[in-house]
This record gives sequence, C-alpha cells and structure tokens, in this order.
Amino acid sequence: MKRIAAVTAIIGLAALCSASSICFSGQAPYAPVIDPADFVDVIDNQYFPLMPGTTFIYEGETDEGFERVETYVTHETKEILGVTCTVVRDRETIDGELIEETFDWYAQDRHGNVWYFGEDATIYEDGVPVSKEGSWEAGVEDALPGIIMFGEPRKGRSYRQEYAPDIAEDMAKVLNLNKSACVPFGCFEDLLMTKEWTPLEPGSIEHKYYAPGVGLVYIEELKEKTVEVELVEIID
Repeated sequence: MKRIAAVTAIIGLAALCSASSICFSGQAPYAPVIDPADFVDVIDNQYFPLMPGTTFIYEGETDEGFERVETYVTHETKEILGVTCTVVRDRETIDGELIEETFDWYAQDRHGNVWYFGEDATIYEDGVPVSKEGSWEAGVEDALPGIIMFGEPRKGRSYRQEYAPDIAEDMAKVLNLNKSACVPFGCFEDLLMTKEWTPLEPGSIEHKYYAPGVGLVYIEELKEKTVEVELVEIID
C-alpha cells in the first residue's frame, strides 16, 4: 500500500454523478469517464493542495528503522489520457538509506476532485534499483485513474484510489471530518480522517488525517504493530 498518497474514485454506492461527464456506479464495472476539458491547471483542493516547489517531510519509527519521506511537488507535468498532470516525487529512506523513489501523477477537475493517474516507482536495495513493482499508468494495460481527494468529501463514502489489476488496487473510506491531532509541524482541528486498504495486502490498514489548507499530516499504519508517520516540516 502506498504510504504517502491518498484517496478516491467510487465504489459501494448506488451511483454518484457530478455535473461533469464523470459518473461512477457501485453496481457497474469501474469505468470512470475522463474528459480533458473537465480539468484545470491548479491543484488547490483544501485537503490535498499541491503547489509546485513545495516539499512535505514525514517521519516515523517503524519495525525496519527510522523512516523519512520527502514529498516534493515538482514544476514538471506529464500528459496522461489527454490530461496535464502535476508530477510529485516521493523519496522514502529507512535509517538514511534510500528504499523507494516514486513519481506520482495528479490532476484536479473543475469540481475540485483531485485525480490519481499513476506512478513510476523504483525500489532500491543497498543503493541499487532492483524493481519497478507498483508502477502503473492510467490508460496502459487496463489501468484506470482514481481520485486522490474529493472536492467535497462526505462521511461514510467509500471509493477507489487507483485501479491497475493485481498491481495497484488501493481503496478508501471517509470516516470523519472533524478529528483533531498534534504532530511535530503543529496542532490541527477539523481533520478529514480516512481508512485505506488494498485487497492485495489483506489485513493491512491505514488511517490518514488531512488538515484543511495543509494536506496530509498524520498516518496510522495498523497491522501487527501500530506505526505513526507524522508531518514534521513543509518547505516552500
């Protein structure tokens, strides 16, 4: 399951249609309709803002050691399915050693929904790239985009974050819209809390907390041992 990432595309609902051509149905195969004309240039969703040049730094103690994730919103773009996506680079280290580097692709529609169009992931061992496991791109080999964050999240809504069969099948559900938490970067109210899981890793669950105007601030990984990953710094 991708650690620093987030939510959306819709399942488990009778139907959800916006004023745009994007429509999902829980009773039909997952098949989001992507119209490039529905997308805008800026990602300013209150729970998932991506301003180019911004770096989010997360840290936490894990079974493997001290984890640090640097999420950098680049000035680069990539066109996928005719949509211009913002490129975001994640670098994950354990005890200072690079474990994974990923380039994620996001775009926001005119209703404020932030879509996830895929990722180019590289796994490292002893400083050497050894795998591209988890990589996928919408429109390639049956892969489809999900939404990273709704423009108007609603408590109880379940959704699909991504869809690349047997590669990337993360799911999520909005649990709460008024949680509070303190992390090294600060204390926050009115947090959006989600539950995230994937059928590819049974038993692996994450709770993620998003602050209005900031984005992801806190992650709880729930498995054999609860692991906390927290926002410690934002560099503009």
